Amino acid sequence: MAGKISIIGQIAEVDRELQDRLRRYPRLVREGKMREEERVMLMDRMEAVRATLMFCRENEADIRAFIAAKKAGGA
Repeated sequence: MAGKISIIGQIAEVDRELQDRLRRYPRLVREGKMREEERVMLMDRMEAVRATLMFCRENEADIRAFIAAKKAGGA
């Protein structure tokens, strides 16, 4: 595995994957290679990953402060 990957880089990769799936999955459903329910489930999962990463990015300072306090015995 490569070195540490920034949260911004992770979000960018998830965005790229979501765009790829938006292009590919409808065709796979039309061709009968994927069920619509599977398409929805897989898209929902990836969107949940993105939402988690966005939450972490938006709350990074608080998360880091909590971890530091816990390490210091304050939490």
